[in-house]
Amino acid sequence: MANVVDFTLDEPLEANSNRPRMSQEQRIIGQVIRQGGEVAVIIAIAAVLQVLWTRSGMQAPLFCLAVLAVAFAKTVFFFVENLTHILMATRDNLAYHKVLGLMGVNMAQITLSFALDYWCLETDEPTSFSSIDPAWGQAELIFEFFFFSVLNFSFFGFGDVTPLTVVAKLVTMMEVVLAFFTVIFLLSDFVSLKDSLRIRRRHED
Repeated sequence: MANVVDFTLDEPLEANSNRPRMSQEQRIIGQVIRQGGEVAVIIAIAAVLQVLWTRSGMQAPLFCLAVLAVAFAKTVFFFVENLTHILMATRDNLAYHKVLGLMGVNMAQITLSFALDYWCLETDEPTSFSSIDPAWGQAELIFEFFFFSVLNFSFFGFGDVTPLTVVAKLVTMMEVVLAFFTVIFLLSDFVSLKDSLRIRRRHED
């Protein structure tokens, strides 16, 4: 899904910054379109997991482990994609507001992805999370977990919903760690990271 960016920054930043404006905007649009496709894949994965649960007769512990494995794979993917976006922005000398736009779409993907993971766990094992009303329909349940996911990612965490099982806690930890990496390490330190890569490139030249 995510394009691999050359971590060695073989092309000088100055040369990249002189690329035609339209070409740079086309690359950004391409990134957003690709991320839209990734949203469709995320939803499809959740649908496949639900089909496995309802039609394959898979036992609850095994299904929870499958959700955990999928969540871990997506966490690694988002980790690499976030780093790729930052390195691409540094290489192409993108304006900060454009970087925020790309990362904003990526953060929306992450919160949706984990919300669907929580939903899968709760439909499999109704005691996975606290404060979940059994009378809620699927739409209400998904909304509640999306709300929970956004709070996790933004570090607000009101505590209305909390994970109870080991698998639910592990998936929640994955989102918190990924949020820390994205918001604290990358976005807040983007300028210094950009400067350090510039200095590294000059030394290599």
